Amino acid sequence: MLSCSLLNPTLTAQAATSAMSTTGYAYAVYEQRIIHSPDGIGKYYMGREIAKVMGYTGAGWLERPSREGEEQPSKIVNALNLKPKDVVADIGAGTGYLSFRIAPLLTAGKVLAVDVQPEMLEIIELFKKEKNITNVKPVLATLTNPNLPSESIDLALMVDAYHELEYPQEVMQGIVKGLKPGGRVVLVEYRGENPFIMIKRLHKMTQKQVRKEMQAVGLVWRETKNLLPRQHLMVFQKPDSSDLLTK
Repeated sequence: MLSCSLLNPTLTAQAATSAMSTTGYAYAVYEQRIIHSPDGIGKYYMGREIAKVMGYTGAGWLERPSREGEEQPSKIVNALNLKPKDVVADIGAGTGYLSFRIAPLLTAGKVLAVDVQPEMLEIIELFKKEKNITNVKPVLATLTNPNLPSESIDLALMVDAYHELEYPQEVMQGIVKGLKPGGRVVLVEYRGENPFIMIKRLHKMTQKQVRKEMQAVGLVWRETKNLLPRQHLMVFQKPDSSDLLTK
């Protein structure tokens, strides 16, 4: 069996988890492949290999002074169309780079800075004191659960983070549960359609792939804003009662 697997990179070694289809039959959500990219974990979701996570030792990369010029994250903040009372979940917040840029706009709201690495949350706590910003709340997530209360957030933001989720379906289901009806999910990912963007392949995503994966958890694509130099900014929405009534 092993020799066959080595000859066939697409041969599935094992199903990581399973779920129930609408017909009641179990199906594999993930597959594990023996031969895979060195930049990935060998685990595939809907045909996409999941990328390795950038650990907390890479925190300096997130805070690099050149980031605004290279990626223009201020445009991300402006494109979110935030309201003062909004509750925003920054999923994969890292050092809180985006969280601390969003928080001042939420004069009656807050940012939940969600990350699975306690070391990142410690950095956020440090920055909270340095910047004297009180409406950023660190939240420790697990690999399968963002730990968001049901229907508690208006917006979930993921910037260059979704492609690294080890359990993307479970995490997104937790996010959808945490969204208020009509709440939005904004994903920012390097454009996988463009081979000339000098980012490792597994750390880029095509819009087609993202839309497929978001649809799988019940989110509706609303628009893609190509206002960033190298990244897609994709907006999805959790259906509300009015959406359901029109179907």
